[in-house]
Order: sequence, then C-alpha cells, then structure tokens
Amino acid sequence: MLEIGGVRVDTLAQTYKTPLFVYDEDQLRSRLQEYATFFQSDTMETGVLYASKAFSCKAMLRLVKEYGLSLDVVSGGELYTAKAVDFDMSKVYFHGNNKSKEELEMAINYGVGTIIVDNLMEAQMLHEMSQSIDHTIHVLLRVNPGIDAHTHKYIVTGHVDSKFGISLLQEKELVDVIRTFDQDEHLSFDGLHAHIGSQIFDKNAFIAEIEKMFGFIKHLEDTYDIHLNTLDLGGGFAATYTSEDHPIPLQEVCSTIVSHCEKQNQELGLSIQKILIEPGRSVVAEAGSTIYTVGFMKQTPNKKYVFVDGGMADNIRPALYQAKYNADIANKMDAPKDTVYTVAGKACESGDILIEGIALPKCEPGDLLVTYTTGAYGYAMASHYNKNPLPGVVFCRQGKAREVIRRESYEHLIDLETDE
Repeated sequence: MLEIGGVRVDTLAQTYKTPLFVYDEDQLRSRLQEYATFFQSDTMETGVLYASKAFSCKAMLRLVKEYGLSLDVVSGGELYTAKAVDFDMSKVYFHGNNKSKEELEMAINYGVGTIIVDNLMEAQMLHEMSQSIDHTIHVLLRVNPGIDAHTHKYIVTGHVDSKFGISLLQEKELVDVIRTFDQDEHLSFDGLHAHIGSQIFDKNAFIAEIEKMFGFIKHLEDTYDIHLNTLDLGGGFAATYTSEDHPIPLQEVCSTIVSHCEKQNQELGLSIQKILIEPGRSVVAEAGSTIYTVGFMKQTPNKKYVFVDGGMADNIRPALYQAKYNADIANKMDAPKDTVYTVAGKACESGDILIEGIALPKCEPGDLLVTYTTGAYGYAMASHYNKNPLPGVVFCRQGKAREVIRRESYEHLIDLETDE
C-alpha cells in the first residue's frame, strides 16, 4: 500500500474521504529551507517570496512564516489569509493586474510592505489614495520584458502583448509612472518586477531576463537619472509532473540567478541592492498528491476508461493547459501495469480527462488512484462545478496526518444562498 508522509493511503481515504489532497509536510519544509539556503548573495540582499496563488491556506502560510520567507499575494482573499496567521505585513508583496480600490485600501490598512503596481491607472489610483495615509508604502513597477520562456501560451507572461505589466517598449509610460511615484512622499519607489512564464526548464531564459532587465535599468539611469535599488525577477521554477520534465536543480538555478545578477550589477556599474524571486509551484507541487476512488470502468471502440470521483473540479489543469500527470493505484503498487486506461472525471464535460493513456494495473471499483504533483494549482483552482463539494486537504508527517482544510459538506454548498 502506498504511503504519503508515512501514512497509508487507504487510511487517509477512509478517514477523510475522497477526493482528497494530501501533502507530504516534510517535503514542503525541505523545499522552503532549500530556497532560504540557496538564494543568497555576498554582495546584495536577497529575498524569497512564496507565491501563495499556487496553494494558500493558514497551515501553508504558517510554514512559510516559520522558514522566514516573504509572501506574494494577488487578491484580498490571499491578503486576508496572511493577516489571519499574523504574517509580518512588512514582508508581504501585493501583486495583481486589476486590484480593486477596496483591495488597495485593505493593503494600506493592513500595512502591507510592498505593492507591485501593474499599470498606469493603478499608479494614479494608488497615488491619490496615498495622500490620506501617514506611513510609507514601498512600490515596485511590473514591466513586461518581452521574453518568451517557451511554455504554454496561457502561462507565458513576458511577451509584449501580455495582460501583465507595462512593456519596455512603452518607455514614456514607464517613466511617467516612475515620476508619479517619485513625487509622492508616501510612496517609496524601489524598482522593477518582471516575470517571464512558468515551468521554465532552461536556465538561459533566466539569464536572458536578467540581462534584459539590468540593461534597461542602466538605460533608465543614464537617460533619465532614475536610480533603482530592487529587482524582482518573478518565478517560473519548474516541477516534475512526468518523466518528460527535467527541472533545473534548485541549487543550480538559484546560483545562476544570483551570480549573473552580481556580474551584471558590477559590469554595468549599477547599485542594485536587493534581488527577489517568487517560487510557488516549485515549493508545493511535488509535495502534493490527490487520492481518488475508482468507480465505473467502460470500454469504447478505442479506449478503456476508468472513472474517478473527482476530475476537472479539483484539477482543471489538464483541460486548461493540457497538463500531463502520472498516477498509481495505491492498493496495487506491486501489480503489473498491463492495461492502458484513460482516467476520466465525473464532471458533465467531454474534456474532463485527467490522464490520457496511462498504463495501470487492472482497475476495479473501490481502488484508490493517486495522481502525483497536484500540490500547486489543484486546490487553489478548484471549483464547485456540478455542485460538488471541495475536497479536504491533509498534511502528513512522520506517520501522522492532520486535517488543514475540512472537506466541504452539501450544507456548505448552499450556506450562502438566500432564497428561502
């Protein structure tokens, strides 16, 4: 029987029901510690921001807090969760391309340390709002470096027509935004933020981003006498989903980024004091798995289907990104994988396919199918489609399980409905 964090999968299924998200807590802790250890420089301050959009709950943020990392939030809800665990707000960075006025007010009232401004309209709104505050807010400006990191078109964020940030080609608008900040005594403009995509397997993509950004910072200094002290290089660090994936080893990618930033800073005669990165997927993805119970099977003229009690409502990525996953039958780990199945969910959608064409042991109703590397953007993107309750989430460590998010009940599904 397969175990996760020393706990048997059948025990987890019986105790917490399925579908169920399960995290190996020691694996989470190890990855947080690795980032804290490896992303260090002798000449610049460094910061690791956990991108909480990958997976956010109070238990996860408490781990981030324990290991001394900063936090990247992208909504009022993520910000509220950080506040609920008493996260140090000076270490919270608030992202987003369309923050509402209410969310910005929330960030100001909470004392968020840094707001990453996405566009000119947001800069103007923040400038107006800052006139009524009595403290200083640090600001970064998100720019679009025009670098394609060769990932799926929906998760590439650095090309010139991306919805995120201001393109480096729109130089006048960039300078106007920076001047707006410089004239505001309550806003401290620190520098720039860029992000070039997700699931980046080639470290040369990061090198290209660094060279592009340092070159532009040098241009701002020489042409406009604008001096920056911080550069946030975003995330994009990959995880292993199947044998086709070969992420850059974490120590290597951290060392590459740090050393190249140090080199650019020195060669261009710049005074960048702080560099930041924003890992999310690479922290939580591989630590998480999803347990399903097998229901019916079906043979069509060309396929053998095995149906599970979840699907696109708890993992939208295969339908959205054509993402690939690996899986096992937890109660048949030693059985030969001699049957090729298409693993399908229970949603009323033809596209509700979790895995297309995977070799598994002969499946039977009641078997426990476990998909791996679902720790990022699984629960975070889950929905109530077909009026299904959200799964629970469990952390396992050293043979013990603890429930960190309760499984929803049917009562939860209608609790906010008002028609009596």
